[in-house]
Amino acid sequence: MSELFKLQVTVNGEVYEREVEPRLLLSDFLRHELGLTGTHVGCEHGVCGACTVLLDGEAVRACLMFAPQVHGREVVTVEGLGTIAEMHPLQQAFQEAHGLQCGFCTPGFLTSLIPFLEENPDPSEEEIREAISGNLCRCTGYVHIVEAVKLAAEKMSAT
Repeated sequence: MSELFKLQVTVNGEVYEREVEPRLLLSDFLRHELGLTGTHVGCEHGVCGACTVLLDGEAVRACLMFAPQVHGREVVTVEGLGTIAEMHPLQQAFQEAHGLQCGFCTPGFLTSLIPFLEENPDPSEEEIREAISGNLCRCTGYVHIVEAVKLAAEKMSAT
């Protein structure tokens, strides 16, 4: 049995300290240790994008990282973007433009798109499609997702 790693990480603004196995995946840490089940696990190979979270503001695949790699850093999951009462403009846009169906892929899309929209506040459809190319959805044809991103860009630039 390997020695446990003493992990300290800020997740959604709250500091957590845990002793974890060195090979515990970040996705499993978030889901099983912290109960943040919005980080979905799809392919477990970093291909589908369902497990995407923000690490120090950058979109990363939680299924490809070990929990000890985030020691001393800041993670934001979909739960940290907003609440039902106060949704992030991107969440509002996905709801208003029907950018989701089953919802399994939605957290990964949202966390992938936050840094994209911060960097590119007025994206073209082509840029949006490129930005979401790393996230797979099996329910939609991506049309409503692209519309949701355009709407979110408008909402975010208005604030």
